[in-house]
Amino acid sequence: MNRPSYGSNDPIAAHATPLAESALAVIRTAGPGCIDLLANLFSRPKALLSAPGNTIVHGWIQNSQGEKIDEVLLSVFRSPRSYTGEDAVDISCHGGIAIARSILQSLFDGGFRQALPGEFTFRAFMNGKLDLTRSESVVELIEAKTDESRRHALGRLSGVLETEIRAIKEALVHALAATELFLDYSEDDGVSGIAEDGLVLNDQSGTKLPAAIAEAAGIMPDRLRVEQALKDLEALAATYRIEKLYRDGALVAIAGRPNAGKSSLFNRLIKEERSIVTDIPGTTRDYIEAWISLEGIPVRLVDTAGLRQAEDPIEQIGVERSKSIVQAADLILFIIDGKTGFQDSDWHLLKEYQGRELWKDRQIPPILVIWNKSDIAPYHTIETAGFQQLSIAGVFTEFHSFPANPPILAVSAKTGFGIPELALAMRTILEGGPGSIISEGVNMSDAKSVSGHSSATPWAYPGKVSVGIASERQKALVDQAIASLKEALYLADHHAPLDLIAPELREAVESLGEITGEVTTAEILETMFSRFCVGK
Repeated sequence: MNRPSYGSNDPIAAHATPLAESALAVIRTAGPGCIDLLANLFSRPKALLSAPGNTIVHGWIQNSQGEKIDEVLLSVFRSPRSYTGEDAVDISCHGGIAIARSILQSLFDGGFRQALPGEFTFRAFMNGKLDLTRSESVVELIEAKTDESRRHALGRLSGVLETEIRAIKEALVHALAATELFLDYSEDDGVSGIAEDGLVLNDQSGTKLPAAIAEAAGIMPDRLRVEQALKDLEALAATYRIEKLYRDGALVAIAGRPNAGKSSLFNRLIKEERSIVTDIPGTTRDYIEAWISLEGIPVRLVDTAGLRQAEDPIEQIGVERSKSIVQAADLILFIIDGKTGFQDSDWHLLKEYQGRELWKDRQIPPILVIWNKSDIAPYHTIETAGFQQLSIAGVFTEFHSFPANPPILAVSAKTGFGIPELALAMRTILEGGPGSIISEGVNMSDAKSVSGHSSATPWAYPGKVSVGIASERQKALVDQAIASLKEALYLADHHAPLDLIAPELREAVESLGEITGEVTTAEILETMFSRFCVGK
């Protein structure tokens, strides 16, 4: 039996909704002849066959023996006005698992085949309904964990990224065409970009040179356009980190010695009682996690077991698991018990977190020090609690990865004091990356230092960019285009001939064409669309 491929045009069918008990379920079909095949399994075949596009037909789905399976509504779409660009029918049935399975099996028995993962969207791309950036945004939209993630994905689905990429590509096509005109220049008058006297304008000096000399000297006929395209692409590349953050989310580990209030802070941040809170050290024996929306950023928040050498072997297993979570974290919230103050065990833990052996080849993530229980031990009593800020600063400066005055934020997990400032500090750190406030030594203990910022302030992209790139594929291709343009400008600066510069411009154009799908291969497409769920 031949394995189905994305390139075939067989009629296909798949569940479009999860296979679980619900009020309704949807099964989608598409492909040439799908309406005719479905008519053979429908109680009102003539009504279905004569139905115009964008209409709904009521009736019963039957199996191949003519037995009724369920009462359904068929949403009919005629080519090319459908998601895939082909004839298509969406079947809305009752949401029982047995019903949905029986209908899908009847479709397979009637000539449909099971759709491959992402095959509906693949066909939409192949039929010109979507470009690759919009196709990729479909799965991003489905997987969006927060409203902000959804808005970012929706921007790409609406075609904003496609428009920006095509505009940059068009500018480079003009530059490449002008460059190749020089290479093919004859003495004919009226060639675009070349004066009638056969002289070429040098963008840098404003002087005119004979075309042959300009070509040999590597003077680009459209250098300013190339430089602007490079700036636009670099601005686009800079959006990848923040888009990845909103797409994939961040791992935030709550760490510290036992009984410092980690579980209380975890419960406060997720706004429900998930972790057990007692006065007994070592209560949390394994890590507990939950997804939260941190002002639009999807955050996987993990309450780790207190890191210590435990006598209980079960607790020690939890400690080791917690250490692996800390090693993978994008941000560590290190909790200090304000009631007992800064202890030697805190110093040793912080020192361990700053040790290179814990992180191996990874960059040490930001650590935000939290002074907890400030309702009974206010932050201004640090010195009387035996805490010297110079001690904690010494831990960081010893490893040259933190400033002399590391940020410390006073909170009370019990009363909620300082939690809004903590949320804003976390967001600022996660969005800011290596250059955020965490690495600049801003003292977060003063609530006024952060409360003046609006938590509703949206992330602003650099330059003219209005939407970012979100996939590794897009980022790699933008980087390729940037490298090609930099090489072209380097060659021009060193007076290389234009026949060496033109291929670099062409490679940049091809990289951008691959982002939108104008230039691609079957292998790349199958790999990309196989990430989608079946039915999409």
